[in-house]
Amino acid sequence: MKTLLFCFLVYFGSLVGMQPPKPLIIGMELTYPPFETIDNQGKPCGVSIDIADALGNYLDRKVKIEDIPFISLIPALKTGKIDLILSSMTVTPEREKVIAFSDPYLKTGLCLLINIDTKGDTLEQIDVKGNTIVVKLGTTGQAYALKNIKQAKVMSLDRESSCVLEVVQGKANAFIYDQFSVLKHWQNHLKTTKANLRPFVEENWAMGIRKSDTKLKDQINAFLKVYRASGGFQQLANKYFKEQQKLFKEQGVPFVFDRSAQ
Repeated sequence: MKTLLFCFLVYFGSLVGMQPPKPLIIGMELTYPPFETIDNQGKPCGVSIDIADALGNYLDRKVKIEDIPFISLIPALKTGKIDLILSSMTVTPEREKVIAFSDPYLKTGLCLLINIDTKGDTLEQIDVKGNTIVVKLGTTGQAYALKNIKQAKVMSLDRESSCVLEVVQGKANAFIYDQFSVLKHWQNHLKTTKANLRPFVEENWAMGIRKSDTKLKDQINAFLKVYRASGGFQQLANKYFKEQQKLFKEQGVPFVFDRSAQ
């Protein structure tokens, strides 16, 4: 009887050891094309999903995407609902107090979408009495504006589209946001807006990890080195940003994936 029990335990243990790794649960807000969005079939797609899939292949783990509002991503990470955040998240000192970050995979910055009739195209020229600068709630653009804008009125709205509309309609003089979004909205509203893509504040995007998950952090950093060396980020740039690379170059601004390697 004892022999049979021992054999059963050995057999059961071997089965447990053969179990595949748990899925890698990645949180992102799927409202930010072309990085994180949903295709016509309702499936996640975009730059971050491609990176997530490549990371899953590198770790030999299936990837599960959880669509979570941006402001809820860090709480979801801390409570264990997700394993990591991959959602165009900027590394900030405030966030570093509560979570860890991987090495940066993209370097962007805050710049300006400007109403076509506004005088000037730099923050110093627009930060004057009588002007209004709009920002999105909960973003680094809002944090920067509340701390540094001295003369202009700061208007905070909860939707990116609402911020853009204020500029398009001339109700706000400028919108502070990241380079890719500013470029996109400028291209969509060439008759009513202009853009200055040169960042006045540089920012790094990285993956968010629980501070206790040091092994996962090391694995992600190793993946990023391999992915970059193998041309993965250049492939993403060519797939999603052919025209944007050209426009960045025309303004004399290094492209975001290139700068992240510096």
